[in-house]
Amino acid sequence: MTMKKNFKSLIGGTVIASALACAPAISAQNLLTGYFDDNYMYRFQSNPAFANEGNGFVSMPGLGNLNVATNGTIGVNHILYNVNGQTTTMLNPGVSASEVLDGLKDKSRLGVNLRETVLAVGFKGFKGYNTISISARADVGVALPKDIFRLAKEGLSNTTYDLSNLGAQGAAWAEIALGHSHQINSKLRVGGNLKVLLGVGSVKAKVNEANLQLHDNNWIAQVDAQMNASIKNLRYETDYNKDTERYYVNGMELDDFGPINGTGFALDLGAVYTLNQDWEFSASVLDLGFIKWKNNMEATTDGLQQVATDEYSFNVDNNDSWDKFTDNLSALYQLHDNGDQGSRTTGIGATVNLAAQYTLPVYRKAKFGFLNTTRINDNFSWTDFRLQATVEPVKCFSATADLGMGTFGFSFGWMLNFKAPGFNLFLASDRTPGKLAKQGVPLNSNMNFNFGINFPF
Repeated sequence: MTMKKNFKSLIGGTVIASALACAPAISAQNLLTGYFDDNYMYRFQSNPAFANEGNGFVSMPGLGNLNVATNGTIGVNHILYNVNGQTTTMLNPGVSASEVLDGLKDKSRLGVNLRETVLAVGFKGFKGYNTISISARADVGVALPKDIFRLAKEGLSNTTYDLSNLGAQGAAWAEIALGHSHQINSKLRVGGNLKVLLGVGSVKAKVNEANLQLHDNNWIAQVDAQMNASIKNLRYETDYNKDTERYYVNGMELDDFGPINGTGFALDLGAVYTLNQDWEFSASVLDLGFIKWKNNMEATTDGLQQVATDEYSFNVDNNDSWDKFTDNLSALYQLHDNGDQGSRTTGIGATVNLAAQYTLPVYRKAKFGFLNTTRINDNFSWTDFRLQATVEPVKCFSATADLGMGTFGFSFGWMLNFKAPGFNLFLASDRTPGKLAKQGVPLNSNMNFNFGINFPF
């Protein structure tokens, strides 16, 4: 059976199109709001030193820890507008360039991080607490310089455009993790997760430098860009540019997709230090690892290249001209297909957590915590600072509320955790959506909802 799919070039038009498509997308990731809740079964994914209070648990397959989320600095309110009572996109000529550009940052970002726990088990043994989990993961990021939108909306109103730092990267893999948490003494507990990674695919596209200059009769572009794709049975499609007299990459074709295209390993490390009955400090480093991919389909400009042409107009006022806009950008970038360069090795992005927890002396069922989370992932790194309050008025119920601030702005999070003998249900959100569009979609790109059913034993 043959499966064939065509894709626009990631360098150029598709980076933009992907970003716009991701605005309403969903993802799953670690729950930050559950870090200090002892009833949250999956704290070991944020710090492997944590041990659940009960003897153990088993997840409901596929629903043990389901988290849908998006984050970024550009949202639906930057893409959808109201013109004469009708909802339309930023491409509509009735939407002025100033409306589109005034709300944008110099560099817009969208991030999608997927982590769905397919199956998990936790149990006491080997003088500690142990976990076994199987997860599906993906990490995607898109970066868009403001001049991309300026070029699309203003057309030829300026003479120079800087499209550097335009790029996208993404990887998907399956993860099998074995974890152990061990009490060293009365104050210190340490833990680790050893992970086997099965890579599905990886793509990284980056424009190191791109300057477009409008002269009296033509465009001159100076571009340094590169794309690396590691997906089984993928190849680039090319087109011919008569101005440069060379073939350039303008799309991708995928035949007979294979699910496994790489293998690797990763390690989580964590520690919890109890200073006294009131104060507890913890730290963890997650996803220290790599995946070695079986192939590396490379397309590059071969360093800084110059392209001159008089054929292209970049102004966008409808979907047809948007397609032409992205095609013209791909032609200007002039990526050359270098073929399969053999295997390549990539990291999966590391996360660092630093936390402090204070238990209220006058009411020990209430705790307050400070959590700093930093994701280290090249140009798509981010950080989040969060203040949390957790209360457990009765043994079968706990609740958490928190306020966060970081790369993606202000956020409000909450968690409700219900625990009974043999059954656990939690509902949570790190980023509660605010104002919604008429279609029910949040106006910004920061939202998530977490849900899980597990069976303690």
